[in-house]
Amino acid sequence: MKLSLFVTGAFCGLVVTTLAAHADTPTDTHTVAIQSGRVAGAVADGVESFKGIPYAQAPVGPLRWRAPQPVHPWAGVRDARAYGKDCLQEPFPGDAAPLGVGLSENCLFMNVWRPAQAAEKKLPVMVWIYGGGFVNGGSSPGVYSGSEFAKQGIVFVSFNYRVGRFGFFAHPSLTAANADDGLLGNYGLMDQIAALKWVQANIDKFGGDPGNVTIFGESAGGFSVASLITSTLTDGLFQRAIIESGSGRHNITPGLTLKQAESAGTEFAKANNIDGSGEQALRKLRKLPARKVVNGLNMSTMRVPTYAGPMIDGKLITGEPQDVYAAGNFHKVPLIVGANAADLGFPPKVSSVDDALAPLGAAKKEAARSAYAPTGSAKPDDVAMEIASDQFMVEPARFVARTFSGAGAPTWEYRFGYVADSMKQQWPGAVHASEIPYAFDTLHARYANAVTAQDSAMAQQMHAYWVNFAKNGDPNGAGLPQWTRYSTQEDKLLWFAPEGASKTSEMTDPWKARLDVVAP
Repeated sequence: MKLSLFVTGAFCGLVVTTLAAHADTPTDTHTVAIQSGRVAGAVADGVESFKGIPYAQAPVGPLRWRAPQPVHPWAGVRDARAYGKDCLQEPFPGDAAPLGVGLSENCLFMNVWRPAQAAEKKLPVMVWIYGGGFVNGGSSPGVYSGSEFAKQGIVFVSFNYRVGRFGFFAHPSLTAANADDGLLGNYGLMDQIAALKWVQANIDKFGGDPGNVTIFGESAGGFSVASLITSTLTDGLFQRAIIESGSGRHNITPGLTLKQAESAGTEFAKANNIDGSGEQALRKLRKLPARKVVNGLNMSTMRVPTYAGPMIDGKLITGEPQDVYAAGNFHKVPLIVGANAADLGFPPKVSSVDDALAPLGAAKKEAARSAYAPTGSAKPDDVAMEIASDQFMVEPARFVARTFSGAGAPTWEYRFGYVADSMKQQWPGAVHASEIPYAFDTLHARYANAVTAQDSAMAQQMHAYWVNFAKNGDPNGAGLPQWTRYSTQEDKLLWFAPEGASKTSEMTDPWKARLDVVAP
């Protein structure tokens, strides 16, 4: 629901000072010259990492609620051995990817991992976009480390984008100012596009191929990938995509218009005793202390009248994804898409199975009962949860697979059902976001010493599919179960089985009846 002082002679004195301040980080360093200046990152375990590289100016003061502006070049060598601050927010208790550094409104930082040994040719690039409901998240969590990808010959990139009211905010005064050629409201998505442009301009300096970029994200990151795929502002910025539990039919705030988002912004301004819609109101809004802008907003408090979320602004987001897909206005790139077996949903309170089936309508009642409660012994809450999860995450993933496949784009669908051995007694199945440390092969950052050999085998397997896809545009490879390209006729997906990697296999979607019922 997750951005080096490399040195030569004249900078040795500065390096000594900096290393003393980072005694817990590797001291072997290497320098890279990018467009904005030189950066020095750490070298450890066969991987070079460069963290906290600014890719835009700090979005503070007059740049609050502006499209990201080009970063100012720096002199000398910038220390890039530690993450920059994650974007300011109210952390979410129990987050599966807890933030690893402090928080700041000055947060537009980039991180890069690459193999320490130079390659003979440019390497494929993967760019990660974190989740968190667009109100939480950052690039610093350990489960998002790109080290394991770099060990497999990938140049891996992550970055911060603005969240909450800093990232998604509209107000009549901003619309009147129109400072960024009509780009309004979706500042977090503007950050993502700026980050991808940075990759195009700089990733070759790290040995990456700007013509072979795979974007991928989970939850809000998956919704972001859908927005980037359906935007006319992202031409040439990526060549492949992976959507993990990122829905697919609707934006995360379905139907939300810029005008409606302006109403939420006006309510926020009034709550802070700011009236009007002109320059004076905008100045007051930008002078609000950053903590007042956050005001406790996170994934548990986001349904308030003073926050709207990502909106149809008419330029970056032009409509609901399913409508843009239907019009054929999307980047028809190779795609992996899928969801988890016990994925996210928002079920209503129910007291009977009939209550749980009711939202599907009277015309579908019997088909729904056959699909979700065939034996008559199902618990109402379980049925309601399955329907909600299927509607929000699982069926939209199949819809996207059908859409891309139908447009001729190579597509692979998956469903993730594996649960870590240490969580088998606590979780009903593979819950939302639980696939991430398997795709990254970073299980120890999530489960520490509780990781078992079976857990590791699943991580190595899933990670290999993701790496192969980035390298070749096809997830298949030696030693992996066959994963056939999706077609509507065969309706096959790859099932990451609860029993472990040895049981991973492709199959005709076993939930076809369920998904046919919940499909619009």
